[in-house]
Amino acid sequence: MIRFSTLLTRATAALILGSLLVLAGCHRGSTKGEVSTAAAQGRFDTTIKAYKSGQFLVDGAVLSALDTGSHFAYLKDQGQLPKTVLLERSDDSKIRKDHLQYMARMELDYGFAVYYDDDGTLKRINPMETKARRLEDYHAPAALPDEMKGKSASSSPMDQQEQQH
Repeated sequence: MIRFSTLLTRATAALILGSLLVLAGCHRGSTKGEVSTAAAQGRFDTTIKAYKSGQFLVDGAVLSALDTGSHFAYLKDQGQLPKTVLLERSDDSKIRKDHLQYMARMELDYGFAVYYDDDGTLKRINPMETKARRLEDYHAPAALPDEMKGKSASSSPMDQQEQQH
């Protein structure tokens, strides 16, 4: 049986403890998938912006989630599918929950990594944590014809005739 001196045993224990503290200090509370926004500029293959009502700005065009998915399907067919996509806020809208859910669906469908800017920190969308939402087409609210403006569903033609007299 080999016996080590007490000094050697204590020195080894201190070395192991010091190594653990150094490794714990490297972590500094950051989570996996987060990167500083300033450090990551220009590292993404494609950048798209969040727009109103769950729409996206892709290369200057406003596209619905369904059309954005079709855009990525086209890029896949052409062999030009990006590996990383950055989702940014636009001048007109911030990144909302539905934007993240649509991008989670596209990440599952096309296999690229999607990052978004969360107050100066880039976070990767995790499709398992973010409920992936079925891609939908955008439908603007229907405008009422001029003859229907000012009428309610509960009014009858008799009420309207009495109001005219």
